[in-house]
Amino acid sequence: MIFKELELKGAYVIEFEPIIDHRGLFARTWCKNEFSAQGLTTNWVQCNLSVNSKKGTIRGMHYQATPYEEVKLVHCVKGAIYDVIIDLRPESATFKKWISVLLGGENRNSLYIPEGFAHGFQTLEDETEVFYQMGQFFHPDSVRGVRFNDPVFQIEWPEPEHITISDKDLSYEDFGL
Repeated sequence: MIFKELELKGAYVIEFEPIIDHRGLFARTWCKNEFSAQGLTTNWVQCNLSVNSKKGTIRGMHYQATPYEEVKLVHCVKGAIYDVIIDLRPESATFKKWISVLLGGENRNSLYIPEGFAHGFQTLEDETEVFYQMGQFFHPDSVRGVRFNDPVFQIEWPEPEHITISDKDLSYEDFGL
């Protein structure tokens, strides 16, 4: 695996090093030793699968509040997503900054998201599936979010004319300045 740290400190794109032969492809998607060598959390306690029927579906921007902040390892196993993270760590030099990463399709990469980030994605194809490994259990009372179109962040979504989103994700108030 190749770990590439992103502009938002602590977030990584993880590229797989596939072994390809006449049968197809084999690649390791996670290794405790390799993640630990990078100083990354390796204590996964929960896995989630998100199945999305329509291109343009947005899920997010979600996070859990203290003391239940989440580390996530996200992989698009079918289709493709425009994955977005926002740094919500007030002490960070990149507080309120966001970046996007393309997952799925041809690249088969994963995204490692540290604690203190909001996370969401937009599907780029119908029938897209996203698999998450989580470093924290789900705590309903700690669930928080910021709206996908909050003017503070000005996220540029690739499929603005095809947005499908839940009422809950639409209901988040402005983050504030």
